[in-house]
Parts: sequence; structure tokens; C-alpha cells
Amino acid sequence: MTADPSAADRAATDRAATDRAATDRAATDPNRAVNELADRFFEGVLERNPVFATILGDDRFDDRLPDLGADGRAADEAAYRDVLAAAEVIDPEALEPEQVITRDMLILVARNGLEALDRRLYQLAVNHISGVATLPVMVAQYQIAESQEGLERLLTRFRRFPVAAEQYLDTLREGIADRRVESAAPVRKQVEQIERMLALPAEQFPAVGLAHVADDEARDRVRAAVADNVHPALQKVRDFLADEYEPIARREPGLSGTPDGDEAYRLCIRMQTTVATTAEEVHAFGIEDLAHIEAEMDEIARAEGHADRHAYKAALADDPANHTDSRDALVRLAEEQTERAFAAAPRYFGRLPSANCVVMPVEEYRERETPPAFYMQPSLDGSRQGQYYINTYQPGERQLHKFAAITFHEATPGHHFQIGIEMELQGLPRFRILGARMAGVAYVEGWGLYCERLADEMELYASPAERLGMLDAQAFRAARLVVDSGLHAMGWSRDGAIEFMHERGTLPMVDAEIEVDRYTIWPAQALAYKLGQREIERARREVSEKMGDRFDLRAFHDEVLGHGSLPLATLRREIPGWVEAAVATPARS
Repeated sequence: MTADPSAADRAATDRAATDRAATDRAATDPNRAVNELADRFFEGVLERNPVFATILGDDRFDDRLPDLGADGRAADEAAYRDVLAAAEVIDPEALEPEQVITRDMLILVARNGLEALDRRLYQLAVNHISGVATLPVMVAQYQIAESQEGLERLLTRFRRFPVAAEQYLDTLREGIADRRVESAAPVRKQVEQIERMLALPAEQFPAVGLAHVADDEARDRVRAAVADNVHPALQKVRDFLADEYEPIARREPGLSGTPDGDEAYRLCIRMQTTVATTAEEVHAFGIEDLAHIEAEMDEIARAEGHADRHAYKAALADDPANHTDSRDALVRLAEEQTERAFAAAPRYFGRLPSANCVVMPVEEYRERETPPAFYMQPSLDGSRQGQYYINTYQPGERQLHKFAAITFHEATPGHHFQIGIEMELQGLPRFRILGARMAGVAYVEGWGLYCERLADEMELYASPAERLGMLDAQAFRAARLVVDSGLHAMGWSRDGAIEFMHERGTLPMVDAEIEVDRYTIWPAQALAYKLGQREIERARREVSEKMGDRFDLRAFHDEVLGHGSLPLATLRREIPGWVEAAVATPARS
């Protein structure tokens, strides 16, 4: 059907008027112009990513799924070009510090997004952790459908899932034509994940059981919608992946094996870390840092009467008290750790999130492919607390002394403090509060890793074994630098990477395999942790040396957390002035 020309003309006229108004405002009130630009951009992000909006607690788009096809990418490109053009005409010299940061972040997001589209990174769409196969489950898990209207919107989403699945397959077909395909291991894992989901009876399908509906009759309608729409679409995805895609998938991981892969990896490093470093520098830093951490572990081991870290780890691995066959016991342990950390936090933080997080076990449908733990942010309205997910798959394989560092990173005072506080900040555009991770995750993940070390200062580790577990976790992240750069820039094999993560990254084989396959589908994401930690620790050291006796650790933490997620260069530039101002404020507690 042809669009009404008069309607199209009116829309064009309206856009032109909006652009003229924005240009005028940029000249007369640039700070307001930046905030309004950020609001418009993030509003578009939510509209184009409606499941993300649902997870945030924004229900305006609860009858939609994202456009995973060419039209969706065209809309993204148009939004990036528009925001880049509007931001670049605003004079940064006329802005207040927070608006300078907002403008810089908008430009960074737009430029990275445009380059990612130009390099067609979207063609590497196989994702066995949070890909298209998990979309119906995520919708059911986070969408409130207890009213009749809410139920109809949920059912509409399920009815639209076959379209999203077909768009996904078209994207993979485009990648095949361009010789840009994923490697075999993630493809096989996604096939097996879908097969497990399809083998379940309809009433046991995760999207049915997790749906927030009012009664059994409503759940029956959900079950019917899943059977009629989701199951056939997933079967089609499974068949394409297994029959057409897997036979031509790359045998080994690594972006260097794709067209223009070296340049694509450099872009991924910038997108994930906000710094323009090289694979070679990252690799060298990882090897050096890993050696320092291993020396610390040897010191603890000798203090506990063992020859070295290997002997101490072997003793802990064989200690029955360091294992459990109970999934519930792992959840209870994580709950105790988050409660203890939250109680100790006021000595190190003036600013706290309004509530602690809740501990949740990873759902069985995805536990085999999921990392040991992760965090999900609270809803916008506060009705859903932050959620700390702990993977209880094969509990007997997991050593208890390692859980504390994971908890202090993923939950309290790690991601839950940073993200929970960020979502409660006042006076910043929603882009800064909710969408800043579009500019990279090094600040977020660096804070989590920083908190593993901070927990040692807070005396949260209950034993030398848990301190060794913390250093294990640090070694794991240092090994990530080596492995991620090795995989994507230096031609490492999957088997070699898994062995390195097992031996030097101190992971059980089951987790080493999970981690390496995660790096395969998210290039450079694993670099964000150590590079972010390095910058936060460097900033703390520099501010402390400058301020001397006036340095206040609580003020430092509050200011690091008090401005939302930031590019690392921005943090280093601004944090000295922020801490100085905070310490000089008489009202500070």
C-alpha cells in the first residue's frame, strides 16, 4: 500500500520544524539542547528495542518485538546519523560538565554504531546466551501480563515471533553471502539449546511457566500461542542452523578469520572498553598482570602450609567441605554474602542503593550455556529489585571458596551498587542513567572487578581460601585479556584457549569452555573488566596522592558512582575535581 503523500509531507515538515527548533536551542540554551537531544535519542532506542524497554519496566511497547532485519538496521543508522549531526554543532565550551559528558557519550555511541553497521558486525548474529531463541522467554519473564490488556499484548508478541525469527535467518543468510559466519561451537550450542527447549511439553516451555498472568485460563492461552507461533519458528531456526549454517561455520573462533576481521576487532575493543588500545598491548598487559596475581596466590598458599598455589588449590578441590551437591545451598551461600556486604557497606560508601539485590538461580533451560553468575538491573519504578543470578548447574563441580568474589563483583557492592545507584540518580537524562552502557562496559565491569579487591579491604572474605578465590577470579580476568586477544587477533584455537583458561585462568573445564565460547560471540567484551579496573585503581591512586590526608575513600566511591556509567577517559579527567568538591562540602556525612 502506498503511503499518503500529504501525510508524508506533513511528517517531513514536522521533522524540519523540530530540527530548526533544536538548532535554535543549541545556540541559545546549549545545556538544555544536549539534554533534550539525549532524551530524543534514548526514546528512539527504547522504541527500536522494545524488550529492553520491558526489562526496564517501561510497558509502552509491550506488544512489539525488535526489528532484526534490514529495516531495523536502517532505523538505527538514521538515528545515529541524526544524533551525531545534532551533537557536533553544539559548542562544548558553552556546556556545564555533565552536559559535556552527555554530548561526548552521544558522539561516541553514534560513531561506534555507524562503524559497526558499516563493518556488518550484525551478521555474526549467532548467540547461544541471549540470542533470538531466548527472546520469548525474556519477554515472558519480565512482562507483566496480569490484566486482560497486558495478556493481549504478550500474546501479540508471541504471534510476532515468527517474523523476528525469519529476520534473524535473513541476517545469517546475508552473512553467508558475505563470507562472514560464526564459528562452529556457538552454532552447535545454540542448536542444542533450541532442541532442549523443543523437547519440553508445551506446559513446561519456559515462556509458559514464567509468564506473569492472572489465572490458569490465561496461561492456557499463553501455552496455545507458544505452541502455534514460538515452537514452529524455533524449529525453523534449529533446522536452518543445523542443516545449512553449521556445515559452513568456521572451524575455529576469532574475528581475524572473517573479512576485515583485524579492523573489526579494533572497533570491538573501542566499543567495549572506550579506549583505543591494541590487541598486542592488551595481550602483554594480561600476561604481566597474571604473573603478579600468581605470585600473590603463592604467598597465601605458603602461609597456609602449602608448597605453592597449585598444592593449595588441589587441597581445596579435594576437600569435601568445599563442595556441595545442593543447588539450594549455593543460593543460600550467595544470599549470606550479599547480606554481609550490604551491612558493611556504610563504612566505605556514603551513597547506597535503596535496597539490596535478591539472589536467583539461573533457569534450567539456559544454565548449561550460562556463565557462573550475572546481574539484572532493577525496574525503573522500583517494583523489581536488582537480581543476582547464580548458576547452580552441576553444583558438585563448583568450589565454594570461589563464590565470595563472584558475589562481591556481580552483586554487592559490585554491579548492584553501581547499577542500582545509577538508576536512582536525579537530574540526568535517561540516556545517561539507563543507556550509557551503549558507550562501552569497561566502567561497569571495571567497577565490579575493583570491588573484588575492595571486598578484601572491607574484610568480607571469611577465610584465606576465599581470598585465594578472589585472586583466582583476578587471574581469570587477566587470563581473559590473553585469551580474547589470542582468539580474535592471534589465531588461537578454541582448544588452546580452553586449556589456557583452565590452567592459568583457574577455571574448571566446564566453565573454561563456557567462557571461551562467550568470548567468541562477544569479541572484546572480556577485555572490559581488567582495563576498567586498571583505570579506576589508577584514578584512586592519583587522587589519593594529590589530596594526601584530605583523601576520603567514601567520597571517592560516591563520586565514581554518582555520575552514571562513564567512558574511562572521562572518569580519569573529572574524578579529581569531583572528589575535591565533595570533601569540601560541609554537609557531607
